[in-house]
Amino acid sequence: MSAAIRLLKPLSYFAEKYGTPEWAFNKLFLLMEKQHNRGQDGAGIGCIKLNMPLGEPYIFRARDTSANAITNIFSNQQRNLRHMREESIIKGIDAASFKQHFNFGGEVLMGHLLYGTSGEHYDEGICHPYMRRTNWPTRTLMMQGNMGITNISELHEKLISRGQHPVFGPDIQTLMEEVGYYLDEAHTDLYRQLRDKKVDGREIPNIISAELDLFDIIGKASKDWDGGYTIMGGIGNGDFFCLRDPHGIRYCYYVLTDEFLAVASERVPLMSVMEVEASEVKELAPGNMIVVKYDGNVTIGQYTKPLTPTPCCFEDVYTSRGNDPVIYRERKQLGANLTEQVVASLDGNFSKAAITFIPNTAEVSYYGLLEGLRAYRRNKVTEAMRSAFRNGTMSEELIEELILTRWPRAEKIAHKDIKLRTFISEESSRKQLAAMVYDLTYGAVASDEVLVAIDDSIVRGTTLKMSLLRLLARTNARKIVIVSSAPQVRYPDCYGIDMSEMGKFIAFQAAITLLKKRGMYTRIIDVYEECKRQLTLPPEQRTNPVSKIYEPFTEDEITDEVSRMVTPDNSPCAIQVIYQSLSGLRQAIEGPCGDWYFSGEYPTPGGFTVVNKAFIDWFENRDSREYQL
Repeated sequence: MSAAIRLLKPLSYFAEKYGTPEWAFNKLFLLMEKQHNRGQDGAGIGCIKLNMPLGEPYIFRARDTSANAITNIFSNQQRNLRHMREESIIKGIDAASFKQHFNFGGEVLMGHLLYGTSGEHYDEGICHPYMRRTNWPTRTLMMQGNMGITNISELHEKLISRGQHPVFGPDIQTLMEEVGYYLDEAHTDLYRQLRDKKVDGREIPNIISAELDLFDIIGKASKDWDGGYTIMGGIGNGDFFCLRDPHGIRYCYYVLTDEFLAVASERVPLMSVMEVEASEVKELAPGNMIVVKYDGNVTIGQYTKPLTPTPCCFEDVYTSRGNDPVIYRERKQLGANLTEQVVASLDGNFSKAAITFIPNTAEVSYYGLLEGLRAYRRNKVTEAMRSAFRNGTMSEELIEELILTRWPRAEKIAHKDIKLRTFISEESSRKQLAAMVYDLTYGAVASDEVLVAIDDSIVRGTTLKMSLLRLLARTNARKIVIVSSAPQVRYPDCYGIDMSEMGKFIAFQAAITLLKKRGMYTRIIDVYEECKRQLTLPPEQRTNPVSKIYEPFTEDEITDEVSRMVTPDNSPCAIQVIYQSLSGLRQAIEGPCGDWYFSGEYPTPGGFTVVNKAFIDWFENRDSREYQL
């Protein structure tokens, strides 16, 4: 998750209007904390100060990978501020001394939350923002982003072919090297022109600042990037830019006033922190970029040709906070769309059922499911009462039966005690962590009742089998129904969500098991051979032969096998799994829906490359990821 603030007025303006020159620094902290939705592996902030005197530092960065990275970073800086005020180094709300002495007292502020995907321990060197220092502010560069680049090895080769010596690190480092290359090219061309015209050297930096064309630089740098990304960056002279990938896979929102530009990965943090209405928060269009020049001039336009929009729907289903007005509606609809399947699992007997959710991201879908069940029951009651009136059989007993005893009952059963991230935690400790995340409300479900629990998604099934179902079984329910608000995850993601190793998907395991049970193992071999052949084709010609693994089976057949596979050994009750349908997902999502992990329909050539490689790795029993995030 990323955030940035570019002030469009001097610090003294904010000190006078808001009573503190720390206004932007405090807002950055809030934007980052409001996007701290899950456990992060680290955080970082950066600052660029405009118009600093020669010889004075103008670019700064702080990073941390501790458990409370955001709090630690900002607390340390606040401690520095208090000390400087106590020593009268910074005088009250004086903006000049604040800017001169406080490292993060600048006009360009950037912050990033690292959401790691490799299950490894990270040191602060992998945290964004990344920075390239030079003795020219107009060549100095700072960048951060949310991204998954599928062709990073090809981009490395491109750098090497120029004669460069790239350091093979995170995606952001490679992209910064590419942007830096074209920034250097543009800078050198401008410098030589000005030098040949005998322009005074002291005037050259100002002229270069004015003439640097970031749309041209970014357009050239990004032409071979394949993946999903939102990238924010700053040049040492104060130029700021923010761009979104051509398909709009990763989200990006902004607020622009005459005082500031604020950018974030989610809409609601901007609404809350910048105190604006939803209508004032704009979504950056795919293939577009915001540029704020050093003099405050703002331009929004295309840096590359926009392509078919396919924003990542897993952000709507899972990763983003549910208080966004659009995401809230979508998640409720996802729950409501499961009504008929849940009713069938209960055999229509609401009086012997308890409805609950797995905290925390499934809560909004739970409300939608409850509304759907209640609407269903209300319609049934209305039909029954009309029939009774017509037949003259209405009685107090019937009213009691229909209205008072057969409504869906909501219960809070599972509790999430601690903020642990079992979804992408280190493999060696996943089981231990999963077992300790949840606790139970005892005595809320009777032994003759069905417990229905909705979750946001079922990806691996590990947490279900090893922790949740064992815990929920202690309610002594007659049957447990686990409902996924998302469809079956069948294919790897390569644009940001940690769903990369195909063999760990429970739906994939179920399909493979069914193929073996039915004597269709040759299909697996055929898919493997086809995946190898696909990698001999040009990237733009590649397709997804892994879909043939699922073709012989209905969704229900795979779901039934998943139910069997996640049922713990010696389970005291029956277990049933219900998945959202792909059509139900697409109906719930407002606007374009990027759903390649469910459908196998990737928006970029790199996606098809990844799915072929992932299947080959699974078949050859190699444990690897095909990209670094």
